[in-house]
Amino acid sequence: MTDNFGPVYEVTHTVDQEIAEEFDTWLSQHIEEMLSIEGISRAGSFTTDDHEDGRPRRVSQYFFDTDLDLENYFAGPAEVMRQSAADLFGGRFEVSRRVLRENEFVDGMLKPAEMCLNCGTTLSGQYCGNCGQRAQTRLISIWQLLREAFGDLLELDSRLWRTLIPLTIRPGKLTRDYLEGRRARFMPPFRTYLVLSIIFFLVAFFDPREEFGIFFDDEVVAEEQDEQRSEVEEIRDDVMRDLVEEGVLTAEQAGIAAEPEQPPGIASNQVTTVDTDDVENDSEEDVDGFNIQIRDGDAEPTSDCDDIDTEDWPPWLEKRLTPERVKIMCERVIADDGKAWGSKLLDNIPAALIALLPIMAVVLKALYPLSKRYYVEHVLFVVHYHAFFFLILSLQIMFGRLIALFGLPGFFSGITTAAVSIYIPVYLAMAMRRVYGQGWLATIPKYFILSIAYMIGMAGILAVTALIAAFSI
Repeated sequence: MTDNFGPVYEVTHTVDQEIAEEFDTWLSQHIEEMLSIEGISRAGSFTTDDHEDGRPRRVSQYFFDTDLDLENYFAGPAEVMRQSAADLFGGRFEVSRRVLRENEFVDGMLKPAEMCLNCGTTLSGQYCGNCGQRAQTRLISIWQLLREAFGDLLELDSRLWRTLIPLTIRPGKLTRDYLEGRRARFMPPFRTYLVLSIIFFLVAFFDPREEFGIFFDDEVVAEEQDEQRSEVEEIRDDVMRDLVEEGVLTAEQAGIAAEPEQPPGIASNQVTTVDTDDVENDSEEDVDGFNIQIRDGDAEPTSDCDDIDTEDWPPWLEKRLTPERVKIMCERVIADDGKAWGSKLLDNIPAALIALLPIMAVVLKALYPLSKRYYVEHVLFVVHYHAFFFLILSLQIMFGRLIALFGLPGFFSGITTAAVSIYIPVYLAMAMRRVYGQGWLATIPKYFILSIAYMIGMAGILAVTALIAAFSI
């Protein structure tokens, strides 16, 4: 049987251990004072599980006759009652409040107060008012797991799509909304940047046949290698014909069909023969290219690493990059035709682009000294622009691959590349105008300065990244 009664006002105090006894004394007196207020029929208190950090909790409940009595309490004596605890104990306790209704009781008994499993705050709904965690913790089904994993991707009204659409077609909107306080509807800026940068590098540089070659059919891979090998052989034959036409080699030496005799005047001691069998072997072993070495007599081939001059370098750089170090680094790079160096460079590019963010924010801070914007606000602008950059390039690369997959003319890919090349700088100018609120007359000069700074900054960052990659081989 369920008794009929009005709302119950429940207050949960989490107090420091040192004041627990003193607080209990005050709470007993406070309840007596609350009972003297008109509209409160009964009141009481009890202890509950301690907070996760060990602090004790005290729960007090005040039963009002009607909703009107509760509203009158909030409008009148509530602030005075709350202030009495604050004056006595200061900031040595925390408090949470909720209003319970009749459906919170079973057979006249109050249901136990539910606590957030994450932070321990008393729950007053489906979500915790302190940390935001959902009250429901039991996993119902596999479908719920999938919804939690891909919910933002599959739901058209999710924060993901509400972020990507304006990021793509409305320059500067995300930054402007974030600065004006409209943030909950969008993904956080740095999360957006990281997600889109990961997607870009996966789309641009991840080759499943190279990473998971064991799962692909050997015949298919062999056919692709044969096609690449035939292309290499065609290129080799073209180079050999050019050498025969220029009189460097004879047709017999080049291993191709006889051509008109070479013009006179080519000294026989200037060129040694080229072993075409070695060239063919190289092309078979490495489908990415081939090497042709032409030596003068018995002279040993010279390495470009010996010709690097460091005398004109800045003193601070010359001190660290001595000729010996530069030579060792150069030899490591060319040992495998730069493959290891290129791989290291690619691994370091994401970190280099992150390092570019604060540098460009400094440039914006200098371009807008009177904007009264904090440095972090300029960082936010650059983060959103770089996120857009990754997004638009990922879309362009995927579109180009779809064109190749369906065998469409390369003309379509050229159009998209040209459109993206125009849209990226235009997007930057429009974003600057929207976020900083200046007219085109003031924005365009700053846009060109920022563009030049981008080119210089990108060149410098890539140069440093290339050196770091060379030293880490």
